[in-house]
Parts: sequence; C-alpha cells; structure tokens
Amino acid sequence: MKQFFTAFGLFTIVALVAATHAAAQINPYKEGTPGVTGYRSEVLSEVIVQSDKLTRLAEAIPADKYTWRPAPDVRSVSEVFLHIAAANYNLYKLVGSAPPAGIDLKNFDKSTTDKAKVVATLKDSYAHAQQAITAMPDANLEKSFDWFGGKNSQRGILLFIVRHGAEHLGQQIAYARMIGVVPPWTEDGQREEREEQKKSADKK
Repeated sequence: MKQFFTAFGLFTIVALVAATHAAAQINPYKEGTPGVTGYRSEVLSEVIVQSDKLTRLAEAIPADKYTWRPAPDVRSVSEVFLHIAAANYNLYKLVGSAPPAGIDLKNFDKSTTDKAKVVATLKDSYAHAQQAITAMPDANLEKSFDWFGGKNSQRGILLFIVRHGAEHLGQQIAYARMIGVVPPWTEDGQREEREEQKKSADKK
C-alpha cells in the first residue's frame, strides 16, 4: 500500500498544474510570489498549490468520514491531514522557523477528529509554511547539516518537505476516492467540460 500511495503522490505532482475552475483556482505560477524570488519562489508556488488542494479536499470530505481508514494499521483521514500539519510545523524548524508557542507536536495526528478543527489546523500550518519560506534568507539555502546518516542542505530540506506533502496529498486523494468523494478540482474540470459540450451543442 505504501508503494501505491508514493506512486499516487508522484502522479499528483504532475497533476498540480492541471487547469481548474477559474473561480476556485489559485495560480502562483501566473500571479507570482511577491517578495520571494528564485528557488524559494518555486518552492513557495508548489506549497501554495498544495495547500489549496489539501484544504479544498479536507472541506469536501464529510465530517463522519474523518475517522475512516482503509486498514487498521494505517492513518485515518483526520490523522493524515494532521500528520501533514505537524510536518509543516516540525520540519520548517530546520530552515529557521520554530512552531508557534503552545503547539504540542507529540501525538499531534491523534489530537482531534473534529472536521472544523482539522481544517483550521491544516490552514494554519500552511500559513506557517509560507511564512517560513518567505522569511528564509537565500544565503541559507546551501547550509548543510547531518541528515539520515548523510548530509543535506536547507535547499534539499525544502524539496523534501514539498515531496512529503505531495505524497500525502496523493494518499488523501486515494482515500477520498475510496469513500466516494470526487476531488473538487476534478469536479471543476468536469463542470467546465459539460459547459463546453453544452456550448458546442447550442451552436449546432
């Protein structure tokens, strides 16, 4: 199952730039990242899109499905969202942004199953992530430290964080499909397609 979710996460990265309904679309590739340039801007763009997709998916999943899990030994819907949020608070410490005071990251993914609280926590964690990337000096990108028995740079840490979030976005897409929830951006595309078909039919 782990391999499936990892592959699904990689597919999601490719799908991130797919067209979505204009009213719901967040497009940092077009709108830019004011005040942030270069590599950090590229990372920030991915984080913004990832945040939008995860938040919309969290809002689309019914509250009574937040405790659903595909097997006893894997995270539930709420636990995956909170795991992502915990990573946003925990991993950005490595590039200079400590978690807000008062947040206990121990067993964070099991701290609540309440949909409103989970969605709010997810949003707050991505606001923290965006602030961390914005505040990080470019000069720090090449700073290195010990990492899983080897070395990594802060540039590599940002890449790891984005990959981690994308992997779990893919996992949540799979969860949503299993419980009958169509991802909102897919619904946007289907709506646009129906509208185009209707326009074409009306012209005939």
